[in-house]
Formats: sequence, C-alpha cells, structure tokens
Amino acid sequence: MPDSPALSIREVRYRYGDHEAVRGVSFEVAKGEVFALLGPNGSGKTTLFRLISTLVPLQQGEIDVLGHSVRTQGAAVRGQIGVVFQAPSIDKKLTVLENLMHHGRLYGLGGSQLKQKAVGMIDRLGLSEKLKAYVETLSGGQRRRVELAQAMLHAPKMLILDEPATGLDPGARSDLWRYFAGLKEEGVTIVLTTHLLEEAERADRLGIMHRGELVALDTPTALQASLGGDTLILRTADSQALCQAIREKLQLEASVVDGTVRLEQPNGHELVPRLIEGLGEQIDAVTLGKPTLEDVFIARTGHQFFAEVENEPTPASH
Repeated sequence: MPDSPALSIREVRYRYGDHEAVRGVSFEVAKGEVFALLGPNGSGKTTLFRLISTLVPLQQGEIDVLGHSVRTQGAAVRGQIGVVFQAPSIDKKLTVLENLMHHGRLYGLGGSQLKQKAVGMIDRLGLSEKLKAYVETLSGGQRRRVELAQAMLHAPKMLILDEPATGLDPGARSDLWRYFAGLKEEGVTIVLTTHLLEEAERADRLGIMHRGELVALDTPTALQASLGGDTLILRTADSQALCQAIREKLQLEASVVDGTVRLEQPNGHELVPRLIEGLGEQIDAVTLGKPTLEDVFIARTGHQFFAEVENEPTPASH
C-alpha cells in the first residue's frame, strides 16, 4: 500500500470579499519532498500558505497535513509543523538563545531539555558564536537561520516557509538550501512559497500559481522539457504584424506576450536565418535560449512572470 502524502489539498477555494484568491486548487506533496509553490505576487500562493499553516480557516475544500485535517484538527497540525513567515517573527531586542527559549515554551518544552535543544539547534545552523548576541546585531541571513532554528526546535515533520529567501544574498540562499537538503535526508517534508524562479528550480517538484489557479505541476526539469526545443523572443515595433507575418509566411505558430513575439521550436538556431531572411525588416532583435520556468509560465498563462504585481489581500481577522 503506497505511503499516504504529507500534504493533501483538495478543491480548495478562498475568498477575500469579492476577490477569489484561490480557485479550486488540488495537489499532493509526498513525505520527504521539497515542494515549491511558484507565482508572482497576487497569484494565491501566500493564501495557500496561510491555509496550510492554519493561520486562516478553510472556506471550501479540504487540506490534510500529515494525516490531520486543518479544518477539524488544527491543534494536531500545528504540533507537527514548523512555520517560517516572510516577515521576521523573532524579537530583535532579545538574544538568539532567548528567542528560542521563549518559542520552545509555546510547545510545552522547558527546563534543561529546552536549553539543550535550543543550543543544539543553534549549533546545527552555524550560529554558536551568536548564542548570546542580540538579534538586531545579526545579518539578514543570520536572522533567517535563527527563524529556522526556532521553527525546527520542536522537531516537526513538516517545515512550511513563506518566501524564505526574500532579502537574502546569494550566499545566504545557498546556505538555506544546504540546510533544506539536510532536513530532507532526515525525512522532513518542506513546502515553500516563492516568486524567485531560481529558487523554484532547486525544488524536487513545484506547482505554478496564476490568479488563484494551479496552472502547472511537475518537476522543474519536466516542466521545462514540456515546451520542447528552444525559445525565440523577437523584438519589433509592431508585434501583432510580425506575429501574423510569421504565421502566414513561415507557417509557424507564434504569440505576442507583453509586446514581444515568442516561438517555441526544436533546433531554434536553424530558424533564426529563415526569420532574418524572410522578415528581417520587421525584426529589431532576436533572443534564443533553452526554455526556462518563466517560459513555462508564459506558455501556460499568456503573461510574463513579473507582469502581475498586485499583492494578495490580508484578512482583517482570523
């Protein structure tokens, strides 16, 4: 009998007033998997984060976390997950150790056992020399590590993170993913949201969100391979005219995306001379490359990835 999923989401919908932020989303995450929800601001991924972590109550659909329903077993869910928010959740006026000690007490830990766990987790994340340092003196990457130590203190089986790499430099991001790799080896399931394409490429599997819907779900490699061939981007003064000319003269399928003409073709380099020879007077520039996750997003939605910048609403009350 196959192992039950760590996370099961079934036909989930969520509204903020007249705005439907999540529209019938369904997917599963396997135990020990690193899963990313990728989408621009306003795509619904942060709302899903709030629902999975029991920050807001379900309206429609069902979510099970490690076999527990977030609708009816919220306390059991919270006992098995560690949560890292996009906004800092640690007290800058306390030391690293004090932050972890206060957090541990919320989970029923105390005494010498709590201090031992806190010191061990801080050491594991490479912050031993900062044990008694005030959080306000730490760098952004160090603060994120304190938040991870805090979230993992009670040994949760699932770690849920909202935009964990926001504000981190490339070195701190690499440190973050090395830690994720270690947690995965221990069987911890990691679910994160991100608007960073390079972040999503590191996940075992990812779901792409667009306007509240899940428009793609697979491994990063499989999603990129699903487009086939190469991606050509043509810049021109009249994108609609060029797109029509490509269809009529070259019998190729092309589309206009935010003012540029795009084609997906096998052996794209062989197509460039044909384009220049037949339509060179209409083309200002040609860019050729292998499909990226942004190309996948464009293919599934018809929009560039960063074209949508509307923030998701925040509920007035839980």
